[in-house]
Amino acid sequence: MTMIAVLGNGRVGGSLTLALTRAGHEVTVADRSPGSAADAARTAQIVINATPGAGSLERLIALREELRGKILVDVSNATVDGPDGLPAELLYPGSSLAERLQEALPDTRVVKTLNTMLYTVMTAPAALTQTPTAFLSGKDPEAKHVVRGLLTDLDWQQEWITDLGGIETARAAEAAILFVPHVIRSSGFAPFAISITR
Repeated sequence: MTMIAVLGNGRVGGSLTLALTRAGHEVTVADRSPGSAADAARTAQIVINATPGAGSLERLIALREELRGKILVDVSNATVDGPDGLPAELLYPGSSLAERLQEALPDTRVVKTLNTMLYTVMTAPAALTQTPTAFLSGKDPEAKHVVRGLLTDLDWQQEWITDLGGIETARAAEAAILFVPHVIRSSGFAPFAISITR
């Protein structure tokens, strides 16, 4: 059992919380109330960032002390939304939210994953008709190993997980968000994921 804090209680955070709790972990959810995120992060071993990406950097920098020495799993995408509310462009072109987080939080081990799919696939990858891919980006091999274990708890098979390398590779995974509005407009909100097939 791992003590996990989930920052964000929307569809993504709620889905991850339920699945990780079912897998036997002790999960605390932080909402927007004052002090909630700090309290949750302080007692956790792993913190999952499921907050809206456009405001994540500011929110997490405020938790610098609480996140010191922790693994921060970033599943968010930082985008500028278009008039229809769907992602229109990247907030950090030429970089990524994960890189900005690692730079701002040098004593925290940031791992990027699960941001290249509709939120329902994060906790039910086998529901797709074709094999999905979960990508890992991060500079700390041990942290990525731990996160790989969490993905296994979410029913991801080891062969479905691809380690892209250092945290700088997160910019490639985050850029995949640019597919999303076109896929949704074409096919609706049916579950999908970006996959590497061989």
